[in-house]
Amino acid sequence: MTDAALWTAKEAAAAVGAETDAAWTATGVSIDSRTVGPGDLFIALKGPVFDAHEFVAEALGKGAAGAIVDHRPDGVTDDGLLLVVDDTLRALEALGRAARERTAARIVAVTGSVGKTGTKEALKLVLDRHGKTHASAGSYNNLWGVPLSLSRMPVDTDYAVFEIGMNHAGEITPLVKLVRPHVAMITNVEAVHLEFFDSIQGIADAKAEIFLGLDKGGTAILNRDNPRYDQLVKRAQEAGVEKMIGFGSHPEATARLINFVLHPTCSCISADIAGQAVTYKVASPGRHWVMNSLGVMAVLHALDGDLGLAGLALAQMTPPKGRGQRHRVELRSGSFELIDDSYNASPAAMKAAFETLAATAPGARGRRIAVLGDMRELGEQADRLHAALADDLEETGIDLVFSAGPHMAKLHAALPESRRGAHVEKSDELPALLVQAIRAGDVVLVKGSLGSRMGPVVDALLGRDADGKQAANG
Repeated sequence: MTDAALWTAKEAAAAVGAETDAAWTATGVSIDSRTVGPGDLFIALKGPVFDAHEFVAEALGKGAAGAIVDHRPDGVTDDGLLLVVDDTLRALEALGRAARERTAARIVAVTGSVGKTGTKEALKLVLDRHGKTHASAGSYNNLWGVPLSLSRMPVDTDYAVFEIGMNHAGEITPLVKLVRPHVAMITNVEAVHLEFFDSIQGIADAKAEIFLGLDKGGTAILNRDNPRYDQLVKRAQEAGVEKMIGFGSHPEATARLINFVLHPTCSCISADIAGQAVTYKVASPGRHWVMNSLGVMAVLHALDGDLGLAGLALAQMTPPKGRGQRHRVELRSGSFELIDDSYNASPAAMKAAFETLAATAPGARGRRIAVLGDMRELGEQADRLHAALADDLEETGIDLVFSAGPHMAKLHAALPESRRGAHVEKSDELPALLVQAIRAGDVVLVKGSLGSRMGPVVDALLGRDADGKQAANG
């Protein structure tokens, strides 16, 4: 993770309640034996499928400095490399809690129905201009990912950004109480995880749990345009939050959008941030990136950051993998543009992706093509919400739709014949159809929930061109 010392054996032992006389030093923390590296402290968690104690010897063989275990695993003879605890998950949480307690960093927590990871990455980019910044890796936002991200935070961190996710009520509370942020942001509240909630109001209440761990005197950052804004304000007030900043196009938003223009490769924005006029661009096209950037600016205002530096940083903000990343794929007859938005999906995220696709100009004779997989965790409303995407596709003028999955079958049936590319049961059937259908000049969006396995569709398109060569990234 880093060359600098992160945990000594005695510091880690004190944090997790273990005993040791060892003198090793860890420069990172890992819970995955496949990616553990030299100097890492390996924590042997027990999951629903694997018990990582089976891989402790392997991790140590790869150079791990030590391991946190609940017993001596097979193949390990050096007790000095082990910190023995009653429960390794509780130990991971304790390590994260100790990391939080020993730092003077200003800390931001981000949750929301969509846009969490992109916003977290944007905040890291912006705060890096202000000081040493630590952030959650990827989408490490659950009961393992949050304490792991905390445990990896160096003691001399100036700013830290943690993503907190959930799909059930009650999941955010223990995580945010570990993080104890000074600023808590909710990007938005939308119709996601409906399989586990009776209503969007229930989702809003679950997201509002982030206020329960907000440090005393902390600030809540809320989407002023979201229909659940008043509900979130009420929940924040009930949690004792006194400082709130709204962002959006609403006339009462503190971080207020004045105007924006979408270009093929960026979004240009003018805004008023608490009375200060700012003009900047985000190197990612799409109205959702515009709105998330306003949230980022609101966080910077809450932290007394430099908005000018923030604008310069956002000009370098390109989408993370699976969240709008763009590629140029070569064909014998030319090339097509591939938009990889395959990591996650919800009705709101689908609409935002269609708008981005609509704003991207195809080449000569090119078409705008959407390749869609099922949106997961929508419960009894799943079929209706999938079919309703036909209206969004019509509104944004998408030319052709390919789809996979049982719920997307409802969308396929709702589409006019002219927009129907093809529908298949499983996503692994899509690449062969797409290779035959895509032509030079097309712009192709691939989107779906992670469980619908649209990522491999992207990989197949990137790995195959007309000559069988690896596609070039753009």
